[in-house]
Amino acid sequence: MPHTQEILDDGKKYLIGNYGRLPIVMARGEGVRLWDSDGKEYLDLFAGFGGCILGHCHPDLIQAATEQAQQLWHVGNTFYTTPQIEFAKRLSTHGFEGQAFFCHSGAESNEAACKLARLRGHQNGGKKWKIISLHKSFHGRTLAMISATGNPTYRAGFEPQVPGFVQVEGGDFAALEAAVDDETAGIIMEPIQGEGGINVYPPDYAGKVRQLCDARGITLIFDEVWTGCGRTGKWFAHQHFKASDGGAVVPDIMTLGKAVGGGLPVGVMWARPEVAKLLVPGTHGCTLGGNPICMAVARTIFDVIQRDRLVEHAADLGRHAISRLREEKKLKGKITDVRGAGLMLGVELKSAPKAGLVERALAKGVAINLTAKQVVRLAPAINISREDWDKGLDRVVETLAAEELN
Repeated sequence: MPHTQEILDDGKKYLIGNYGRLPIVMARGEGVRLWDSDGKEYLDLFAGFGGCILGHCHPDLIQAATEQAQQLWHVGNTFYTTPQIEFAKRLSTHGFEGQAFFCHSGAESNEAACKLARLRGHQNGGKKWKIISLHKSFHGRTLAMISATGNPTYRAGFEPQVPGFVQVEGGDFAALEAAVDDETAGIIMEPIQGEGGINVYPPDYAGKVRQLCDARGITLIFDEVWTGCGRTGKWFAHQHFKASDGGAVVPDIMTLGKAVGGGLPVGVMWARPEVAKLLVPGTHGCTLGGNPICMAVARTIFDVIQRDRLVEHAADLGRHAISRLREEKKLKGKITDVRGAGLMLGVELKSAPKAGLVERALAKGVAINLTAKQVVRLAPAINISREDWDKGLDRVVETLAAEELN
């Protein structure tokens, strides 16, 4: 096997440098642990940007992929396949009544959702085409989705932006209402903002947004690419929201990615039937979307989460971590907030750390993420044990306690 440095040299030679890669070669994973090519072990508290919702190499997922690979890989979407249908049934059971469009990623799911919102806005002679999103949001890196994303940094160098996307301050309902006009087709929002810093909204915000959409004939899209599949202590994070009458706040469209494939490339646009019916043949497609192997794994992810009561487990571990980190004496004067839900948490530092925080955490044997310059993101596999979670939190505390903040 090549020496680590040889692999790194080849990587720099043959791979485009669009990622800020660390000089580490990950060689193996099992559960919530990773091992690099030099044999060093890490507790993974970020799960491949949330994708490995059940950890690395889960035996049930390996079995599902193996069995399906021996039956059928790909035939295209001019045919029905049972894994797609079985997975869609699970989305209906744990989410809301709807129908699925399958693709490869969250960005593609959001593209499909915005297309469907525009298509709906053009019904019956309508001219609704604008999409409102929120500041600090993140919806993907395609040309349209960087225009939807509420952070101008992602648009730098790719101007002009795709027309029709407008951003307002998240949580400010008056600003949102003022931005709506006769051409507004949709509103897209993350139930909890991920890349923007694990940001949450006032308790009544989502309910008001739903009412506004109903009153103005606007399509409400919840981007659950980060928050789906039990991560926040609900099957889907919008299930935390309550309307003013105490009822549920249900979107017209929900988008999924990351965790829904457990590390395989799966994206889903899930739409209420009366909205979904507008996507007739020829309006949208994806050649490899809904690949049978990926669908078999996605279906199994939902079965394991239900069988092992992992939604409740994530909620319990999240409450434990928030309480522990807020009360941690070693972090007094270092952090200003701990927020999020379930196992999607953000620890906001008092100020930005010096460069290399993630590397310093890795040296202590824990993988974390830093976003919004000073928010440490924790998003482990939701089947992490209480023991490993505490062990990982110990290493996070040790890392942050030693930081000299700018």
